Amino acid sequence: MIIGIDASRAFLKKRTGIEEYSYQVIKYLRTELTGQTVFLYVRKKIGWQAGRFIWVIPPIDFDLPSGWQVKALWAPRFWTQFRLSLEMLFFPPEVLFVPAHTVPFIHPKRTIVTIHGLEYEFCPEAYSWYERWYMRISIRCSCRWAEMVVCVSENTKRDVMKLYGVSETKIRVISEGYDKKTENLSPITFDVLPATDTQEVPYLLFIGRLEERKNILRIIETFEILKRTYRIPHELVLVGKPGYGYEKIRSKIQSLQSNIPIRELGYVSEEEKWSLLRGADAFVFPTLYEGFGIPILEAQAAGTPVVTSNVSSLPEVAGDGAVYVDSESAESIAEGVWQVLSDPDLRNGIIEKATQNLSRFGWASCARGLTVAILQPQGPLV
Repeated sequence: MIIGIDASRAFLKKRTGIEEYSYQVIKYLRTELTGQTVFLYVRKKIGWQAGRFIWVIPPIDFDLPSGWQVKALWAPRFWTQFRLSLEMLFFPPEVLFVPAHTVPFIHPKRTIVTIHGLEYEFCPEAYSWYERWYMRISIRCSCRWAEMVVCVSENTKRDVMKLYGVSETKIRVISEGYDKKTENLSPITFDVLPATDTQEVPYLLFIGRLEERKNILRIIETFEILKRTYRIPHELVLVGKPGYGYEKIRSKIQSLQSNIPIRELGYVSEEEKWSLLRGADAFVFPTLYEGFGIPILEAQAAGTPVVTSNVSSLPEVAGDGAVYVDSESAESIAEGVWQVLSDPDLRNGIIEKATQNLSRFGWASCARGLTVAILQPQGPLV
């Protein structure tokens, strides 16, 4: 069988969310799709080196099995609907798998797409009008064009069925996984957290894009309550790239008094991320909507208690291994965080239940489910 995979977002240097999903499923599908011919469609760009133009192809940091090959395609813009559509027109595979929710206009009959969530429908204020319009059109069309729609959670499945009228028989729920890297962690150094030694100063941690949908302003308000009411000695550490509405977040941070210490680290490496997770006293993730929520599993894998929202897919993902709060109330979030910090029995119980919860998820099981979907789309998932 000839299988094509849109790998255009899998090998970026700074992966988040959907990019990480694309990378991990391709990495783990290597052991499942043996004996198949697989094309990884990546996007090549024009670069300049040694006084001449060159093609720049994103590096792949793992070996490819026999029968697998990279097909680098050039497209300055409109990767999916123009360049990938042309590839499907002239050199179509038997099956196309799209990990990042946008199916090309021209596509094989057997096309499988993963839908990660409909955040723009539930938090429209967190997106520009163009983003909302584009995602609504592209994902609605993807659901209609694809032979099978993979949803990463039962919550996302319900949303897709309710809002876009997709038949339940067309949908498969295949959960995402997590990549545990907690062994041999290097300590957090001065270079990672400038101006303080965070190994000695306790901190609360958030990891994710710094945007309105992630509820960052309310996290900051929560932290103010914790400092003012509960007198905690902690810092708040925010990790992630700026997103839509970041200007409001930055303005809020700059307006705070010096006794409300908030540290922005931007994007950090995988090793730094896991060191930060391991060292945090609590992982605070009260977002307004998530299609899945990989950071929750990573925090649980690091042995850090999770405080998260009781909405969308978050209870489905975190299971019994989290303290749940009202994402619309800074007082509720503050109370949840304080419970974790002040009650050792609760804290230890949450960590123990989180360890048990992790057994439900993994990239290997995700890849096995996708393999069944790719090779036998109408068969039962394993």
